[in-house]
Amino acid sequence: MPHNNHRPTDGIRKQATPRGLDSRSLERIGNSLKAHYEDLVRTPIPDKFLELLDQLEANEPTSSVGSPGKPE
Repeated sequence: MPHNNHRPTDGIRKQATPRGLDSRSLERIGNSLKAHYEDLVRTPIPDKFLELLDQLEANEPTSSVGSPGKPE
């Protein structure tokens, strides 16, 4: 029995990027990346990190305008 290699989408050309991804695939990847980024941005910073940042800021020397090595 002959094998039918014809697919329903054979007559439809998708616009491909130089890397071979069509626009639909790129859109899905983009939407997924946006969703992950939004989740990351909304995630609260753990208290331990905030404490460490506070310690770092407290240990930084205060700078004033005209300090040596610092542009005015």
